[in-house]
Amino acid sequence: MTTPAPSPASSSSASPSPSVLAHIQSLPSWLVGRVAAHGRGLVADAIAPEGLKLMQHAVLAATAEYGPLAQADLGRRLAVDPKDMVVILNHLQEAGLVLRTPDPADRRKNAVTVTPEGEAVLARCATLAEAANEQLLAPLTEEERRVLLDLLRRVHDASTSF
Repeated sequence: MTTPAPSPASSSSASPSPSVLAHIQSLPSWLVGRVAAHGRGLVADAIAPEGLKLMQHAVLAATAEYGPLAQADLGRRLAVDPKDMVVILNHLQEAGLVLRTPDPADRRKNAVTVTPEGEAVLARCATLAEAANEQLLAPLTEEERRVLLDLLRRVHDASTSF
């Protein structure tokens, strides 16, 4: 007597074997993604008392580094949708961290400039982000941190050369 083969309905409801999940969770892409998400969360929590979210912080930092520059150029540099950039800049301007004024090169555009208060917030956020990254890397020795950063830079540089 032969035993019947499992029906398609019963095999499709079976969960993946633990070895498949363990394999996925051992992939560098999965591990890097999970660690990155944890690191972003730590930094986001650290800078939240300054009234900033991660993208607002990035826009403020880019404004300080490249400004004054046209709002549209800022959006292109950071790959931020123009509508989202308006919302981000509205928040930063209402908080007194940036100024938008008519661009002297093209009065139809806004030039964005960081304010002294924006510079002060950036300095505080740098300290907070350093502390968050210290927490992220706490399980590693100084030498392990150096090696990890060197390896991550190599992988990053290779991925941006395509």
